[in-house]
Amino acid sequence: MPPTASAQSPRQSKLPRLTSWWLIATVLSLAVFLIAPQQLPVSLYKLNLISLAALAGYWIDRAVFPYARPQVSALSDLDADYELELTEEESAQGYVVTDDGRQIPIECLAEGLCGPIDPTRVYFMLGCMLRRALIMSAAILAISLGG
Repeated sequence: MPPTASAQSPRQSKLPRLTSWWLIATVLSLAVFLIAPQQLPVSLYKLNLISLAALAGYWIDRAVFPYARPQVSALSDLDADYELELTEEESAQGYVVTDDGRQIPIECLAEGLCGPIDPTRVYFMLGCMLRRALIMSAAILAISLGG
C-alpha cells in the first residue's frame, strides 16, 4: 500500500502531536500569570472542570451505548488488499479454469474480489463517532456554562 500524506502536513514531523497547542497554552498561561497572577488558580480550576466533563461525556457514551462503539475495524473494509495469481496462459486466455471445469473471466473474478464495498459498517462507525462527539461536547458545554 502506498504511503499516504498526513492531513495535517505533507511532511513528517518529529515532534509529538499537538505540540504547537501545548506551546500556545503555555504562552497564554504565562501571560495570565504575568498580567493577573491571582487568576491562575481559577484558570486551572476551569481547565480541570472541562477535562472532567470530557471524561464524563466519554464514559456516559460508553455506558449508554455499550454495543455501539466506533470501531476502527470497520475501516478494514475499505483497505482490503486481495492478491490474485494468474499464469501467463490464463492472462492470455482472459479466463481462469476452476477445478470443476468452469471458465470464469478474469474481469468477473477481479470484480468478485474487489467488488463494490458495502459502506454500512463505515457509516455506522461515522454515526457512532458523531454521537460520541455530541455527547462529549454537550457535557463540556454544560459544565462550562455552569461553572
